[in-house]
Amino acid sequence: MDSGCSCSSGRDRLLNPILYNILSQMESGGPGQDALGNNSAPHRCNCEVRRTVCLVRPSEVCKEASAVLVKTVRFMRNLPAFNQLPPGDQYALLKSCWAPLFILGLAQERVDFDVTDVPADSMLKKILLNRQERPEAEKEQPTMAGVSKLKCCLKKFWSLDLSPKEYAYLKGTTIFNPDVAELQAGLFVEGLQQEAQHALSEVVQLLHPGRPERFARILLTASMLQGVTPSLITELFFRPVIGQANLLELLLDMLFCRNP
Repeated sequence: MDSGCSCSSGRDRLLNPILYNILSQMESGGPGQDALGNNSAPHRCNCEVRRTVCLVRPSEVCKEASAVLVKTVRFMRNLPAFNQLPPGDQYALLKSCWAPLFILGLAQERVDFDVTDVPADSMLKKILLNRQERPEAEKEQPTMAGVSKLKCCLKKFWSLDLSPKEYAYLKGTTIFNPDVAELQAGLFVEGLQQEAQHALSEVVQLLHPGRPERFARILLTASMLQGVTPSLITELFFRPVIGQANLLELLLDMLFCRNP
């Protein structure tokens, strides 16, 4: 029997869950029914889009992730060209690129992690959350689908086995994105991205002269970075550490604080 999610075809289940359970139990005749004929085991959706997950080793992984994030911001701060940009452009680029840069940092540091299903909340807890913490309940929670995208991206980069210089220039192409809206120095940023791409191409040719396709593979793999949402990264790696604080505001404080 297919254990995949029937969310897309389960309208009857949503409209009349009691009738759905009774009919399902009559068809299966399986155990796990109480005196009223209800299934005692709660239904858990197997769809990766709906399955919420959390880290298996949160204390260890969050510590590694925090170290990667600090290195990410420090990398941006140490770029002379980035410091020459207007503060508004720096903010816009940080907001746009911190998540892809962080993923590149995870790949470079080879940070691996495992996730597990989040325990199902009791009905009482759901009611209390809806009444008292509704804004928090509406935040995007890490799902297996999102984590699968992230892990796939990391494995692609690990298979490429990039050198430190390749990572550095790839990060440069990621930071200086002229497509970010409302940049004051958009032409300057575009020129910086072109310079970073040219430098990446040269170092790839130098380190891998017999592999002309490598540069294209790196750029193709880098395009996967946009498929991972910043909110997934925030909730998975940093929410256990920062609580209800705004991660972007913390990154701004780190970026504009000039103390090493």
